[in-house]
Amino acid sequence: MNGSLRPHASSWRRAATVVLAAGWARPSPAVPSLPPEGFRLLLLQRSGSQGFMPGAHVFPGGVQDTADRSADWLRLFAPHHRPPRFGLGPARSRPASFPGLPAAAADGDAAALPDDVASRICAIRETFEEAGVLLLRPRAALPAAPELARALALPPGLDAWRDRVRRDPRHFLSLCAHLDCTPDIWALHDWAGWLTPFSSPGGRRFDTAFFLCCLSEPPPVYPDLTEVVSCQWSSPSEATESFISKEIWLAPPQFYEIRRLGDFSSLFDLHKFCLDGASEGMERMLPITFVTADAMLQLLPGDELYLEDSEFLETVMSSGKKTEEIMKEGKTFHRLVLHSRHVYNLHVTIQSKYKHVYPKTYVISKSHL
Repeated sequence: MNGSLRPHASSWRRAATVVLAAGWARPSPAVPSLPPEGFRLLLLQRSGSQGFMPGAHVFPGGVQDTADRSADWLRLFAPHHRPPRFGLGPARSRPASFPGLPAAAADGDAAALPDDVASRICAIRETFEEAGVLLLRPRAALPAAPELARALALPPGLDAWRDRVRRDPRHFLSLCAHLDCTPDIWALHDWAGWLTPFSSPGGRRFDTAFFLCCLSEPPPVYPDLTEVVSCQWSSPSEATESFISKEIWLAPPQFYEIRRLGDFSSLFDLHKFCLDGASEGMERMLPITFVTADAMLQLLPGDELYLEDSEFLETVMSSGKKTEEIMKEGKTFHRLVLHSRHVYNLHVTIQSKYKHVYPKTYVISKSHL
């Protein structure tokens, strides 16, 4: 096993994504043999012309813009919602950053929105841009007792507004003011954080906040046909089956989160879990890539081979051994084994931190290898 520090530091950007989980009363037409699940997840297919993850099925989201944390939002949230928490409740504890991970650049505006709020606005704005779904709440409506969220009915002139917001994210504030609404930041629950693993020196990497939003019913979705070319609502088991059968492609974080969401049998259980864990911490995952003789592993925090060492922020681990031999040598696992583009095995033998849940071990049959 070896690793060497690479000389060129990566370029980090903040991003946010939201997993939309909607109640589902319809029968499942896709895979009748799979067990029924009481919710579906919105997956958007990225255009094949996109430079980052072309053709992948992803959750709505994107890069945070300075407009998402602008102090101009304060007027829209007033008078009911004010700093520092805007009604979000107590701040969650944050685990220490991976050694050597650059701190986020300061905004320079002392009145700018806090990260928890800005990241939620980013995810909501991107959901509108990519999917035409508006996660907004009338300004006069105070956050009610915990309940399932609903997307706002689409206003006339949707396409024109989307074009404006896509060209300049500052127009999202203008849209909200026009509708006399605020982004429904209270419907977005902290879920996870993912940081792009190292792949090449100086590459683009993202520090992405993952939120979860439980919707009472699936809203109409209108892909923008620029970044996003199609969409589907899938249960965790349906999405997994579509991935294995090569109908869709999922990046490792999306595969991991879909398997994690498969731990919940109903939308009620998922929503209750989010509410019950509102004061717990949120774990940030920085995978370490481990190349073996016949596959690639992504090691996650808690795995016995995971090393919180700044050396592995800009390099990979490697071994001349085959994956099967590596697996036989260990017992404490929190790792994805990437055998090919559509064959991921997930091995989890540890308990999660912060009272979250980890997905169960999931191993694809050898016939797929």
